[in-house]
Amino acid sequence: MKFWKILFLNILIMGTMISISSISWLSMWMGLEINLMAFIPLLINFKSIYSAESALKYFISQTLGSLILLFSMILNMIIFEYMIFSKSMILLINSALLLKMGAAPFHFWFPEIIEGLNWINILILLTWQKIAPMILLMYNLKLINFISTIIISSIIISTISSFNQISIRKILVFSSINHIGWMLSAMIFNQSIWLIYLMIYSLMTFLMIFMFYKMNCYFFNHLFLIFSKNKIIQILFFLNFFSLGGLPPFIGFFPKWITSNELMNNNFFIIFILIFFNLIMLYIYIRLMHNSILLKNYSIKNNFYSNNILLLISNLFFILLTPLIVSYF
Repeated sequence: MKFWKILFLNILIMGTMISISSISWLSMWMGLEINLMAFIPLLINFKSIYSAESALKYFISQTLGSLILLFSMILNMIIFEYMIFSKSMILLINSALLLKMGAAPFHFWFPEIIEGLNWINILILLTWQKIAPMILLMYNLKLINFISTIIISSIIISTISSFNQISIRKILVFSSINHIGWMLSAMIFNQSIWLIYLMIYSLMTFLMIFMFYKMNCYFFNHLFLIFSKNKIIQILFFLNFFSLGGLPPFIGFFPKWITSNELMNNNFFIIFILIFFNLIMLYIYIRLMHNSILLKNYSIKNNFYSNNILLLISNLFFILLTPLIVSYF
């Protein structure tokens, strides 16, 4: 990796750490801006004209969120002369943070930029870039009805948008928005559960993106052709998508299981929406797998033999880990 990429990656991590460890909202805002300024150069790939467009769209959307956040802080200080926020200011701050993390209906920028990014940047965007906005939202989680509306919107919109997608990157984006709804649900009632959820989701996303990165594969039609050449990759794909959909006994089932247990005692309506649309999302994943099984008579050059065993062992490890965790709890 080039030196300048390592430098900006360290600055990006530092910006997140500043945000989540600050005690003043101004310092939190500064940390978010440092994170943004470090991530923009990482998004730009001089070999692709689409990366510059994606970087510009990401910059505009994140700047809009930062402006709303800064405006609400300044306006609150002018009106009330102290940093105890009114409900209207909390609404603005929460909206800005939800915009930054890409929760529906503030997700308009998310699918637009993803097609111009490589797999490394997608991994950072889907995992690390969610940490700071979510923790700041956790600090200011007071408008439960508003957050509940965001949860339902994220679940429904992401599920409907996932139908008939041929882009792997867009499927992962809408899956990410879906998981944001689950994480916000966990955050409302038990703030330790959402951290477990984020960690497991990040691990699942890493495994999937690492597989697609090694194959240099961005669309399902390309992926299905590779399946006909290498059945181990097909098995890995099935395992990862079953886990991402939360099907037991895969590791992705565990965070949804503990979140559902918590919500059963607090909000039955939200858990009904979550489970119902999660079943629809599982149907979408299974339909993709069914289409891949039907394609058997094609061939394509495959450059992904050396990492098959490593990925298979890592996936099986996380599958076997789930029953152990469940039995512990």
